[in-house]
Amino acid sequence: MADIRAFRGFRYDLGRVGALSDVIAPPYDVIDHALQQQLYQRNPYNVIRLILNKEEASDNESNNRYTRAAGFLRDWQAQDVLIQDSARSLYVYHQDFDFEGQRYTRKGFLARVRLEPLGKGRIYAHEETMSGPKADRLRLFQATQMNLSPVFGLYPDPQSQVQEALDRVIGRTLPLEATDHLGVVSRLWPLSEQHIVSTVVGQMADRPIFIADGHHRYETGLRYLEECRAAGQVPNDEAAPNFILMMLVSMSDPGLNIMPTHRLVSGVGAVTGEQVRTLLANHFEVETIGQGEKGAHDTWELIQADGSQNLLGFGTVADGAWHLARFRSPHVMAELARDHSEEWRGLAVSILHVLVLNELIPQQWQRHPTCKYVHLLKEVTEAKAARGCELAVLVPPATMAHVEHIAGNLEKMPPKSTYFYPKLLSGLVFNPLKGS
Repeated sequence: MADIRAFRGFRYDLGRVGALSDVIAPPYDVIDHALQQQLYQRNPYNVIRLILNKEEASDNESNNRYTRAAGFLRDWQAQDVLIQDSARSLYVYHQDFDFEGQRYTRKGFLARVRLEPLGKGRIYAHEETMSGPKADRLRLFQATQMNLSPVFGLYPDPQSQVQEALDRVIGRTLPLEATDHLGVVSRLWPLSEQHIVSTVVGQMADRPIFIADGHHRYETGLRYLEECRAAGQVPNDEAAPNFILMMLVSMSDPGLNIMPTHRLVSGVGAVTGEQVRTLLANHFEVETIGQGEKGAHDTWELIQADGSQNLLGFGTVADGAWHLARFRSPHVMAELARDHSEEWRGLAVSILHVLVLNELIPQQWQRHPTCKYVHLLKEVTEAKAARGCELAVLVPPATMAHVEHIAGNLEKMPPKSTYFYPKLLSGLVFNPLKGS
C-alpha cells in the first residue's frame, strides 16, 4: 500500500521575505541562464539559490553550488526566513492556468510518501532516467538534507473521493497565493485537522501512485536513503529519509492534462514534402494538408479530432508543406520493438522514434536525425519560419490510460512521451530529510 503522511514542512515567513511570488521558482530542469539570473535579482531569498545555485569559476570540493545552497538554507533557518510548521500537515495545492485558449484548475495535495523501489510495491515510473541529473540532485540532497522540490505523482480516483474531502475543508480559509513567470497562479492551504488528515491518508492507502514528473528526484531519494542507512542515520521506519515530498493529483482531475511534445528535427538536410511522402509510403497513408502556418493548424486539428495514436503530422521547412501520415504497419513495430508490449508499440512517439527516426531515415536518407522538443503549435510554426529545424513533426499526446497501463506493466515510455503543464513550483513548502 502507498504510505502517505502529513509532515511539518518548512515555509517562508512572508513577513520577512515579502510576496510569495518573489521567492518561488519552477523546477531546476526548466530554468535557463536568463531565467536563473532574473530569479536571482527578484529577491535575495528566492529559492533559486537553493535549487539551482550559480556555478562559479573558483568552485572546488569544499566550496561549490551545493555547499552554497546548504549555507543559504542554514542561514535562512537561523534567521527565521524559513520556519517549520508546528503541526503535521497536508498542503492542498491548486494551480490555475491557461493553455491553448482554455482555462484550467489542477488540484492536488503535497504530502510525504514512503519511498519504495519502483515497480516492487505500489509506486510506478513511466519514463526512463539519466545518470547526470541524478548525480546532480544527489549532491544537493546530501548538502541540504531537504526536499526542495516535489515529485509529481498521480493516483486513480474515479469518484474524486480524496479531493472532495479536501475541498470541503479548504473553503474555510484563505490560501497563500503566488503567480509565476508564466502567469500560472498557485494557491496553497496548509491543512492540519487530524480527522481530515486521517481520512485522506486512509483513502490513499490502497491506491497505486504513478510518477508523472520528477523521476530523477524520486530515484535520487532512493539512493539517498541507501546512503543514510549505510551511515546508520535511519534508526527506524519513521525516520525522515524513508520519505519524499510528493504532489498527488487524481488521474480523473479535470485540470490534469497531458500536453503534446512535438519534435523539431535537424540533421536530415533540406528535405521536401515529396521526399517525406516517399520515405513513409510503405508504412503510412500520407495526405497533403496544406502550406505554412495554416497547414500546421489544419494538420493539428485533424490529429486532435481523430484522437488516436496512429496519426503524425510532418512539416518540411524547405517547401513549407504539411502532410498527415496514418500508420498502417503494426507488424513492423512488432518486429522492431519485440521486447515491448503492443500498447507501447502503438504509441505515436514510439512509432515516430523506432520506425521513422531510427529506421527509415537512416536507411533511406543515410542521415542520423536529432530532435528538439516543444509543446505549443506556435513554437512549431515559429521554429519553421525561423528555419530552426529541417523537419517538424506533430505528435499526439499519450493519455492517462497509457501511463497507467504501460507503467503498471513495468515498462518505461519513450523519453519525452508526456508533458504535464504547468510544472510544480519550488518554494511553497520544503520537506526535511533529518529527524522524523
